[in-house]
Amino acid sequence: MTASEPLLLVITGPTAIGKTSLAIRLAQELKTEILSADSRQFYREMTIGTAKPTAEELAAAPHHFVNNISIHDDYDAGKFETEAIAMLDQLFKKHQTVILCGGSGMYVDAVCKGFDPLPEVDEQFRTDLIELHKTRGIEYLQQLLKEKDPEYFQQVDKHNPQRLIRALEICLSTGLPYSGFRKGKEQKRNFRIVKIGLNTDRDTLYKQINQRVEEMMKAGLLQEVEQLLPFRHLQALQTVGYRELFDYLEGKTDLATAITNIKQNTRNFAKRQLTWFRRDESIHWLDPIRDKDAFFKILRLV
Repeated sequence: MTASEPLLLVITGPTAIGKTSLAIRLAQELKTEILSADSRQFYREMTIGTAKPTAEELAAAPHHFVNNISIHDDYDAGKFETEAIAMLDQLFKKHQTVILCGGSGMYVDAVCKGFDPLPEVDEQFRTDLIELHKTRGIEYLQQLLKEKDPEYFQQVDKHNPQRLIRALEICLSTGLPYSGFRKGKEQKRNFRIVKIGLNTDRDTLYKQINQRVEEMMKAGLLQEVEQLLPFRHLQALQTVGYRELFDYLEGKTDLATAITNIKQNTRNFAKRQLTWFRRDESIHWLDPIRDKDAFFKILRLV
């Protein structure tokens, strides 16, 4: 492809590294729009715990795929790929460059690389697996996937029940390993892709994560989670920042322990994000905190 062809600028990296603020600044400089690739920010009902862009940030640059679905909706990376590519086709008619911003590696890959089509699955398989997760815990799902698809078990985020259930419902409904449906070639896109990964030293990142959790609690995260308690069985809510406070609200732990667990689980989540992205050799890594010239280095890559 040539430099005259449209460009997708990907801004990714671990949670709390500053992706949103940098993407907005870039969107303003480039006079363009942002697609979110943060799978938790899609949900209208989840705001504080997902570090969703504020109303002011959303107004500062046009955003897509924020608040676009409900926790009650069935949604996955395959559907996101279809919708995001269709959106990009429209946006590239107006903009030479569009920004994709988020830390959900599977959703970034969905846009940049594409997925093989997966078979339709009877809803009962998912319902049964959700019940197994509820009654027997995530360890049971982990062991079941290890038996049914040891190859994918080595790759998957083993602490993400949504990922485990999605793979298991394919395994159980088809009798075939989920990994067998993920062997296709990378899709060719009709736009160039430049990927920027943001990261800093571990101590600084962990300090920012801990601070963000404190800010979320002050902003009313407990009250947000309390309102969602009747729906805690939904897959969208099986995520850090919500699980821990559900446990508190159900009397399984005290509040101080729940907050400590959110911080620890978020740090673990950041480590898993970095493990995913470090496998991608096409990513240009920058430190947005220590490198004051990071913004201009990105513009030079565009």
